[in-house]
Amino acid sequence: MLRKFSVSNFKCFNKRITLDLSDPANYAFNQQVVHDGTKTKGIVYGENGSGKSNLALAVFDIVLHLTDREKLLSKYEPYLCLDSRDSMAEFVYEFQFGETSVIYRYAKTDPTTLVYEKLTIGDDVVLSYDFARRSGFVALAGAESLALTTELPSDTDKLSRVKYVRSNAILQESTATKAFLAFTAFVDNMLMFYSLDQRGYQGFSVGPDSFTRGIIREGKLDEFQAFLADRGIDYDLVSIDVNGLPDLYCRFEKDTVPFGAVASTGTMSLALYYYWYIRMGKASLVFIDEFDAFYHFELARSIVEMLRDLSGVQVLLTTHNTDLLSNDLLRPDAYF
Repeated sequence: MLRKFSVSNFKCFNKRITLDLSDPANYAFNQQVVHDGTKTKGIVYGENGSGKSNLALAVFDIVLHLTDREKLLSKYEPYLCLDSRDSMAEFVYEFQFGETSVIYRYAKTDPTTLVYEKLTIGDDVVLSYDFARRSGFVALAGAESLALTTELPSDTDKLSRVKYVRSNAILQESTATKAFLAFTAFVDNMLMFYSLDQRGYQGFSVGPDSFTRGIIREGKLDEFQAFLADRGIDYDLVSIDVNGLPDLYCRFEKDTVPFGAVASTGTMSLALYYYWYIRMGKASLVFIDEFDAFYHFELARSIVEMLRDLSGVQVLLTTHNTDLLSNDLLRPDAYF
C-alpha cells in the first residue's frame, strides 16, 4: 500500500507538499478504513484552484514512466511550477508490502524525461541511476549483471531503469525481489478517473472503452439497474446489439432508446463510476477527481459509503463539499 507521497515544483506545488496515509489516529469508529497501520480511504477537499486535481496528477505521475497503461499526457502541461526557477520536479513514494518498505524517488523535467531515480527496499538501495551522468547500479538478485547504460544520445534516453529491470531481468527469489514485484504490480494497477467537462482515466487499463458496453460485458446489467434504482433512478435497462456490438438501452412503453439519450449528466457520471467500481477489485489505488461534481448530497454520501466498505483497495476522492467531512462517513484523519 501507499503510505506517504511527496512532490515539489510540480504545477501549482512550488514547495514540497506531503500526503501522509501512515500513522492513523486511534479512533474507535470507522476502523475499516485502516489496514496494517495505513489509511486506505480518504477525501481531499478544497476550493477551486487549490490543487486537488494537480495532486491527483502528481500521485499518478509514476504511471507515465513505469507502465504501459493509459496516460493523460495532455493534462500534465505545464509540468513544472511556473513560480519556481528549479529545473525539475521531484517525487517520493513510500510503500509498505507486508513487512517490507519500498521508497521510490525520482525527478523529471517534463512528463517523460527522468533526471534520476532511486529505489530503496528495506534498508538497502537496490537501484540508482543518474541520467545526466549515465551512471548507476542495480542490486537485485538476478539483475546484478544487467547493463543500465546505453549508447543512445542522452536526449533520447528516457527509459526508466526500474521498468527496464522489470522487463529484462530474470529475478531470483528474495525478500527484496518480492517487494520489487509487489511495487511494480501496485503501480500497474493504479487507476485515476474523472467525469467533468470531459471523461478520462489514467493507469490500470489501455485504450478507450464504452463504459455502458463495459457494464454489459462484465455481466452487470441487472446489478447496474438495481444500483440506479437504489438511488431513485428507475430505468428498465436492456442490451441491444448495434452493428454487432451490445449497447445499453432504456425501454419505455412507447419506445426503446439509447441510455445516453435519456440519462442526465449526473446519471451518466454514475454509470461511469459503476463501470469502474465493478473493476476496482483488481485495482491497487483508485483516485476519483471531483467524484461528486454532478451528485446531490445524499447520492455523494452513498458513494462514499460504498467505497469506504470496499476492501483490498486504497481510494482517494476529491470534493468541494465540506458536508461530507463527517465522522459518520470516515474519520478526521482521513480528511485532507
